[in-house]
Amino acid sequence: MVKGEGQVRPRLSHAVAPAASPGRAEARLAAHGRGPVVAVTGAARGLGHALTVRLASSARIGRVVAIDDHRGDVSGVTWRVVDVRDPALAARLTGVDVVVHLDLDLAPDSDYRSRRAFNVRGAQTVLTAAAAGRVGRVVLVTSSMVYGARPDNPVPLEETAPLGADPDGSVVGDMLEIEHLAHRSARTHLGMAITVVRPAALVGEGMDTVVTRHFGAPRLLTVKGCAPRWQFCHTADLVSALELAAAGEVSGEFAVGCDGWLEQEQVEELSGLRRIELPAGLTFGTVQRLHRAGITPAPVTDLHYVVYPWVVDCRTLRDAGWSPEFDNAAAFGVLLEQRTGRLAVAGRRLARKDATVAAGAAGATVAVIGTAAIVRRARRRRRAT
Repeated sequence: MVKGEGQVRPRLSHAVAPAASPGRAEARLAAHGRGPVVAVTGAARGLGHALTVRLASSARIGRVVAIDDHRGDVSGVTWRVVDVRDPALAARLTGVDVVVHLDLDLAPDSDYRSRRAFNVRGAQTVLTAAAAGRVGRVVLVTSSMVYGARPDNPVPLEETAPLGADPDGSVVGDMLEIEHLAHRSARTHLGMAITVVRPAALVGEGMDTVVTRHFGAPRLLTVKGCAPRWQFCHTADLVSALELAAAGEVSGEFAVGCDGWLEQEQVEELSGLRRIELPAGLTFGTVQRLHRAGITPAPVTDLHYVVYPWVVDCRTLRDAGWSPEFDNAAAFGVLLEQRTGRLAVAGRRLARKDATVAAGAAGATVAVIGTAAIVRRARRRRRAT
């Protein structure tokens, strides 16, 4: 059984300032009686490719401009090759009404400095180039992770909840920076509307995140005294929501995800995995030390997203008549299918030769704590010599 909505308490948000109404794109399209010309960044791969394919056949869209640093295989669109960090992007947006920015590096193993530079510089350049090219609307994709994962979060959170994530070196930190850019740009470029789309935990082809790696572990980590809740978003549902955003049928800041959530017991039943429950202090302290030692790729704050709830009520899309194709159980099933043959411990993918050893451990966190003990012993030996 999939759980329904719970009670929420009203809270203020970091709202993006509204643009002038009607916007430049809306006024121009009303005059010509056609769908918008939509540019998609990152169109040659991943989510950008999936959205470009969908928009190319959408009756809501007039024409699609595909932007990437190389030409992709989607036909029926106009390809413009440029790096999104290049100021020359402004010249490639001629005649464009809407830009959907999907050229992002979300890999957990990326060097955080280069990843942050790519993601933030790319978003900044897209916003500046769109304003210079008199684009009417920019659609940015971040994550529902920006709300933060806390043991006392209401389930579900309202879309207007404050952005409570930690501004650290994680992928979530990149998303927060992009949200702040959107806020500043909306105040600076008053004629350009900015839509911010925040998907729940993404699953689908090619998705490799802290959450998907959590389910590649031999045991599921839980923290004593806290019950995780799980909300997923299939990439196909994100793409359909982005189509509505590109067409101007939804706007502002909104979340995308399956209705409701799964309880931890349901996740264990569906996956066949058992939990391992440890005190919060031991768990977070160990992972923080391992991250500092360079053993695990993600900071300790990433662990919050697999032990604390961050379910969001997707009210804006629901009120617009949108509904997800996948429920949480079906989306979770996709995640489980795609983890076959992969193993992850403490957020790090393991090679096949390491998988047998790790699978015999009591669980992911036991492996982490065991590794920490080895590190401590090695350091003591070095100090003794």
